Amino acid sequence: MRILLVEDEKPLSAAICKVLRQENYLVDPVYTGTDGLEYILSGVYDGVILDVMLPGMDGFTLLQTLREKNISTPVLMLTARGGLEDRLTGLQSGADYYLPKPFDFRELLACLNAITRRSPTLQIQELSFGDITLNQDSSVLSCTKTGQSVKLGTKEYQLMELFLRNPKQLLPRETIIERVWGFEGEAEYNNLSVYLSFLRRKMSFVGTKTEIKALRGRGYRLEEGQ
Repeated sequence: MRILLVEDEKPLSAAICKVLRQENYLVDPVYTGTDGLEYILSGVYDGVILDVMLPGMDGFTLLQTLREKNISTPVLMLTARGGLEDRLTGLQSGADYYLPKPFDFRELLACLNAITRRSPTLQIQELSFGDITLNQDSSVLSCTKTGQSVKLGTKEYQLMELFLRNPKQLLPRETIIERVWGFEGEAEYNNLSVYLSFLRRKMSFVGTKTEIKALRGRGYRLEEGQ
């Protein structure tokens, strides 16, 4: 399960990331509201932990923007503003839970488990585009035309998921690295090329016409083949 953490206090952000990763969550930390909005709009996250007081765009505004766009990703708000009016504002903005600081990490985990477990987005088990389908439970990539299928490795799956959630959209190399390896990831461009090569081989194995097209100097795009 992949979580986006939007928290500008870097020591707290690092501590939350450590706890979540110990519980086998994939977590990407960002530190501004504007970055948070951009990342959430990618559609790759199962849940969001969101602070209120953020540079660039405050948490309330970010959350209202998401809900106005009919994005139902569950959101857990974390903030030092724990007064009744602030809690009401957060819930009215579309938050699934409002957790005041300071908090116990056990409560954080319990709240996150609760809101993601009831999220309707988790009922979607397959992503499809063109003649390919990706099963999100088994990490199996299938071609509907040939009937062939293959299991993807972790990075191959994360790359395929990102492309399937953003079909026909140009994804710059930097964006792909941040989304798959994390905002603070240490992946290099050659690592991306290697895993894209692995993924393309498996796409070729199942016989799909859908392809990941490289646009020189710009990035990559998932396109339906002819």
